[in-house]
Amino acid sequence: MKTEMGHKEEERNSPELSTGKSTHRRAIQLISSLISLSHSVKVFPVKWQLIRNKLEELNSGLTAAQNGDLNQNSELWDLIPAMLLTVSECYEFARQCVNMSYSGKLLMQSDLDVVSAKFELHLKTLAGVCTIGIPNHSSVILVSRPGIGACQDDMKFYVKDLLTRLKIGDLEMKSQALVAMNEVVGEEFFLKIVVETDEIISLLVNFLDFAETEIQEESIKVISVIAGNDLCKSVLVGAGIIAPLIRILESGSDLGKKRAARTLQILTENSDNAWLVSAHGGVTALLNICSNGDEKGETIGPACGVLRNLVGVEEIKKFMVEEGAISAFIKLIRSKDEVSQINSIEFLKIMASGDEAIRQMIIRAGGIQSLIRVLDPKFPFSSKAREISIQAIESFCFSSTSSINILLGCGFLDLLLFFIRSGEVSVQELAVKATYRLSGVSEEIKKEMGDVGFMPELVRLLDAKSFEIREMAAEALSNMVLVPRNRRRFVQEDCNVCQILQLLKPEEGKSGNRKLLLSTLMSLSSSNSGRRKIVNSDYLKNLEKLAEAEVTDAKKLVRKLSTNRFHCILKGFWNS
Repeated sequence: MKTEMGHKEEERNSPELSTGKSTHRRAIQLISSLISLSHSVKVFPVKWQLIRNKLEELNSGLTAAQNGDLNQNSELWDLIPAMLLTVSECYEFARQCVNMSYSGKLLMQSDLDVVSAKFELHLKTLAGVCTIGIPNHSSVILVSRPGIGACQDDMKFYVKDLLTRLKIGDLEMKSQALVAMNEVVGEEFFLKIVVETDEIISLLVNFLDFAETEIQEESIKVISVIAGNDLCKSVLVGAGIIAPLIRILESGSDLGKKRAARTLQILTENSDNAWLVSAHGGVTALLNICSNGDEKGETIGPACGVLRNLVGVEEIKKFMVEEGAISAFIKLIRSKDEVSQINSIEFLKIMASGDEAIRQMIIRAGGIQSLIRVLDPKFPFSSKAREISIQAIESFCFSSTSSINILLGCGFLDLLLFFIRSGEVSVQELAVKATYRLSGVSEEIKKEMGDVGFMPELVRLLDAKSFEIREMAAEALSNMVLVPRNRRRFVQEDCNVCQILQLLKPEEGKSGNRKLLLSTLMSLSSSNSGRRKIVNSDYLKNLEKLAEAEVTDAKKLVRKLSTNRFHCILKGFWNS
């Protein structure tokens, strides 16, 4: 039998115990060294004094634990590596401050706030270990979630219990507490308690650097819900949430990356946070995700969304261009993931807005061809993607003749005509708008549109249900018949002229575009065949009634028709 002294000797010789003691001693030595270095820092004195106070408390606590029974507590040893990581991080900040080599005051102040919050968390965790030890899942009583109508005290007690589990529970207990936290933060009152409990926010931020993937992922999930409340965003940012989220983007799990990107997308809706993301290397991390073909679309989508939020800052936009964002996002337009497609198109559109140089870069990189591909009926793109594509094409191409020529060379007119004939209403409306805009560019384009077959389709749309479609179709048609070749083609079909005259019926409810229709008839009356078709139409009486009602354009048209050749036909109207 072993004596009591023999047992103690065996414990002292245990490799695990020896390693734990060694790490413990190293932590005390590094903290002492950092305290000494901090006295040499001359900048941000208030922040460094706060950090120094916390370091001294940590040093005292670890020293006390080293001299007591807790020196042999393996759970304490598990906490020390996290402390060492924070000490190492703070040591680098101290060195930069001493050498005045930090990149910016705001970034350094933010980093110091984050590291101070981490030391605070380590202090509270250490205090919990020293006071009550480390509970495990099998040794605690589980507090039930308060039901509907529970009093505020019960809710606060429940949140406090979750906090305790997060602070000093084992991994299983922490994970279950995070799941429970996710279930309650969606409720306004619970959310308020959680946010007002500073320790919880600090813990959640600290958990993002945990090695355990499950803890990371569940923590981001809670944080994402909290970030969805506008009043809570500043609390998260102030607690230093940006930097660890970006670290997860760089090296986290697929689920962690997706949740981190979604959270950053929410936080960067406030443009004030854009610089923080950029300062911590977030732009590069996000571009890497979007450029990496191995990344899942569900991660690329929100990553695109974050970059779209950041591109409004001119300096960040320039950096994105230098890092190859344009080619990366043009490639993404061909992605099979709809969210990635739409976000990439919108991102490029925002980048090019008001910036001719970037617009030309997008065009030279093949942006027009990629957008045209989205419109090709042979490919199964969604209506939403096609809507965004048409809008982007208008933004990129319609302001210069050279861009329009590239567009027409890619078969854009045929695609527009296809969607005018058979597209969903939302796509059709955008196609009609693009047609109307193109019809006002040049005579050559009007001729091409007439040759392709736009005019019969525009006549059909003059009676569409949508007022916007009717008006744009009428304006496009009015522009197109200014070209003699188009007028000749138009009047060859009797139904075209009759349709316009029929829509001029005074009591017709769809006559809001009457001025444009009269303008079209005025152009058609420039030729003998056009005048003949108008005068011989069964609906000429509609025009006469408008003239009788003193509609100016109608009176002008009737006068034009009343030449010697047609005087006998119209003399009854003018003699009345």
